[in-house]
Amino acid sequence: MAKVMAVNAGSSSLKFKLYEMPEEKVLCSGIAERIGHEDGIFGIKWAGQQDKKVVPILDHAEAVRLLVEALIEKGIIKSMDEISAVGHRIVQGGKYFSKSELFTKDTEDKIESLIPLAPLHNKAHLVGFRAFKKILPDVTSVAVFDTAFHQTMEPEDYVFPIPYEYTEKYDCRRYGAHGTSHKYLSEMGLKYLPGVEHPRIISCHIGSGASITAIKDGACVATSMGLTPLGGIMMGTRTGDLDPSVMNYLCKCTGKSVEEMYQIFNKESGLLGVSGVSNDSRDVSQAVKEGNPRAILTDKLFVRRIADFIGQYFVRLGGADLIIFSAGIGENAPEYRQKIIDEIAPALGVEIDEELNASLRGKEALLSTPNSKIKVALIPTDEEVMIARDTYAYYLKK
Repeated sequence: MAKVMAVNAGSSSLKFKLYEMPEEKVLCSGIAERIGHEDGIFGIKWAGQQDKKVVPILDHAEAVRLLVEALIEKGIIKSMDEISAVGHRIVQGGKYFSKSELFTKDTEDKIESLIPLAPLHNKAHLVGFRAFKKILPDVTSVAVFDTAFHQTMEPEDYVFPIPYEYTEKYDCRRYGAHGTSHKYLSEMGLKYLPGVEHPRIISCHIGSGASITAIKDGACVATSMGLTPLGGIMMGTRTGDLDPSVMNYLCKCTGKSVEEMYQIFNKESGLLGVSGVSNDSRDVSQAVKEGNPRAILTDKLFVRRIADFIGQYFVRLGGADLIIFSAGIGENAPEYRQKIIDEIAPALGVEIDEELNASLRGKEALLSTPNSKIKVALIPTDEEVMIARDTYAYYLKK
């Protein structure tokens, strides 16, 4: 047995979950928020209890110290020596990593070199790794990459139609994201496909950040996000795919720089930009009920973009055996699941139990009826357990 910590470090946050492996028993979970502030927030849940406090958390090292102290104080562990390994979520692994890897100097250097492709993520992940390494220098440390699952794509699925020298010289290509989630969902989805020799799955990770992946025989063949998480379907604040000339045109119209417009595409677009209401789908849905015309447009645009990718991947896979809904919106917004199914049903012959769908939030279930030509399932994602599994596997090899 071993205690394995799964970590997801953001620019101002650090999420964690401690597992007893190989049982995959969750011993505790929590988050340090507002890192860099005097009024940071540290919260932890364990054994049916929870605690939250406002304290100065000036850097990630302090967040890690608070975490380790809480583990001992709450009796979750007796000493730091009980933590056998730490797995770190890394958003961008570039062309270098097709699977999780031990943290070595080479791994660390490559992750750092990829910061330009995920500036908000990779830098924060490294800060988190270094903070843990400082306090727990001898534990096994593993990097688990969001992009790794997508490395099975064929060149015609990941190469952009730009001068090929840019692809080669700058590694400018489609990488995707949410790979850890899509891999988990594809594995969990197999229970609904007994006897299917070559399972074809369309996995819809729909949250504030969202992506759709086409999976055949357990491997990614196509995914919606691109060079960065900005590409693909419309999201909470991100545009998703655009005509590239929109950037040039709007920069000329507004006098804004490319960098300024890029930030607008990332942080002020999507549901927020079109609706003018919120980046939260719940707020947009409420505004739709109130008759807000821009919210209604946002709602339709969001659903249409998701449906377009499902249709595209149905063709890419040569059909589909299962469609999976997951992540914040996919798991907890039955109205969006229904609208998406309504959009694709005439073409794909999909049918779900509407009463069952309307009753479910965050609970796994097969939603499709026996008459549906494609099975549809709601499966809550669990990226942390995937991080723990890969990390534990490396720990066993020590």
